[in-house]
Amino acid sequence: MNFLFSINRTFIPLLLNCVNSILKNGDIDEYVAYVLHSDLETEDMSSIQSAVGKQMNFHFVSVPISLFEGFPISRRYPQQIYYRLAAPLLLPPELKRVLYLDVDTIVINSLTELETMPFGEACFMACTHVQKPLAKLNQARLGIEQEVPYINSGVMLLNLPLFRKHLDLAEIRAFTNKKKSILFLPDQDILTALYGDHVKLLDSLRYNLSDRVLAFHNAKSQQEKLDVEWVRKNSVIVHYCGRSKPWKEHYHGSLGVFYQELVK
Repeated sequence: MNFLFSINRTFIPLLLNCVNSILKNGDIDEYVAYVLHSDLETEDMSSIQSAVGKQMNFHFVSVPISLFEGFPISRRYPQQIYYRLAAPLLLPPELKRVLYLDVDTIVINSLTELETMPFGEACFMACTHVQKPLAKLNQARLGIEQEVPYINSGVMLLNLPLFRKHLDLAEIRAFTNKKKSILFLPDQDILTALYGDHVKLLDSLRYNLSDRVLAFHNAKSQQEKLDVEWVRKNSVIVHYCGRSKPWKEHYHGSLGVFYQELVK
């Protein structure tokens, strides 16, 4: 199975945690990882491969900083968040499908379903973390005419041959320059606005579960309440998105137990 990550040097420890969770729980025979970056040194690459061993074969893809020069960045949103938008053009042309993961995700169950899940006519599969009313507000904010889900870009299964046909970096730059002042979650705004009509939605409770998504689900009176044991049996990928992380102080959430079990 092919994996994709996009990092700078500061995210190496989280990358290794995510990879360790894949190797522990992914239940796949062969793992290959592609890492998009701009600042990794040779020793960084060697240490990553050495830490993982032969269980996963790494390929490091250096991305020119100029590719996304001028795009909005901050401490929370470094330039590397945009690299995944260009992934179909940056990865080897013979590659057919790849699972992109933010490094603040961990895998807690088998990935075999995702390994073979059919794309249909979709360029990618992903989840949404927002309800329809907020999705409509985002559509209005971004000037999207058609009704599309607001995409969470932390977990994406990419249909590379089809995505390559639709992807236009000049269009991405033009949109970003036009909307720069109103971009809130920049890469997700761009992905939703330009490619939201090419997505096949996945169940966020299974494939991109955050503490907030779980809390929203349990707050609905008509829904069955889900606890940690339900997550342990049914969810595949846990995503510690947002500012509250179990490896930081003052974390509040029930899903941190899976991170603690991974690193103990």
